[in-house]
Amino acid sequence: MRSGIVYLLGLLISTLAFAHGGGLDGYGCHHNRKAGGYHCHRGVMAGQSFESKEEMLKAIRKQGKEPAPYGRPERPTPK
Repeated sequence: MRSGIVYLLGLLISTLAFAHGGGLDGYGCHHNRKAGGYHCHRGVMAGQSFESKEEMLKAIRKQGKEPAPYGRPERPTPK
């Protein structure tokens, strides 16, 4: 019984450690504090790296979209 509780507690703690958000912003991206730069894990720019958040926003606008936070549909750029 006691070992079962310890096992479940260990499982819960390890699951929480891997499930953290990683400090992603509303665009699914974050600054890399160790190496510098800004990269995205989610959203329309997932998998891409940039020098800064501003560069990422420029890249979204270059695609003809107005940046929208992750989880919200992109808005077309007004003409």
